[in-house]
Amino acid sequence: MAGINTPQNREKPFKQNWFVTATWLLVICYVLYSFNAMGLSWERFNEGLGHASNLLGRMVPPNFSRWSLLMSGLIESLEIAIISSICGIFISLFLGLFAARNMMPSWVSTPVRTLIALCRTFHPVIIAILFVKSVGFGALAGILTLVVASIGFIAKLFAEAIEEISLKQVEAIRATGAGFTSIILFSVMPQVFSRFIGFSTYQLDSNLRNSTMVGIVGAGGLGGTLFSAFQRFDYDFVAAILIVIIALIMFGEFLSNIVRRIFR
Repeated sequence: MAGINTPQNREKPFKQNWFVTATWLLVICYVLYSFNAMGLSWERFNEGLGHASNLLGRMVPPNFSRWSLLMSGLIESLEIAIISSICGIFISLFLGLFAARNMMPSWVSTPVRTLIALCRTFHPVIIAILFVKSVGFGALAGILTLVVASIGFIAKLFAEAIEEISLKQVEAIRATGAGFTSIILFSVMPQVFSRFIGFSTYQLDSNLRNSTMVGIVGAGGLGGTLFSAFQRFDYDFVAAILIVIIALIMFGEFLSNIVRRIFR
């Protein structure tokens, strides 16, 4: 009978998708080829573990005797992170607004979006190298680098947050005859302010990490001290610097949690 669900007319609940299967096979083959092309092997990994154990042995115990050099690098990293975050957040407020396609015409939003995309195109280390070549070694290169990185992150997310707002509040404020500034302050910002605070605290935390990294290429901060210690094979001092960097990141995480609770 036609209504009986026989094995002949019963369809498989999970059909074989040959395209997905072939794709997975290609991925597996490419990964295996990449391992072979780069010379990755278990012997090399095992040898690396031996070198790592020797390195860790030379890093213990940490040497905090040069604490003045350590603190000067830490203070400079903090200054770089805070100044670049404040400048980057302030600039991103305007760029994010100008990049929002529901608030600005395309001839305004498109160039601004292009600028924001350019700011996040390169890794901060590459940008730091360019600024070191332009303005010289020191904290200024690090500040400019992290300002660019902040714009690339915050302005993009801020623009996307504005594009997701409810336009009913905008129309209500506009119906009262309010100007553009009043519309932004009383209809747009209240809807995105908490998210903007979240973006900003995350970027401050990111800048605290990056401020120690860009110093490796001469852009100031604790990274320069770390790089010099590595060059001198001064591994016990390297361990002390790494502990300070971890403490700095934990402090940034603690500060971010406090800010989120206040503006939640």
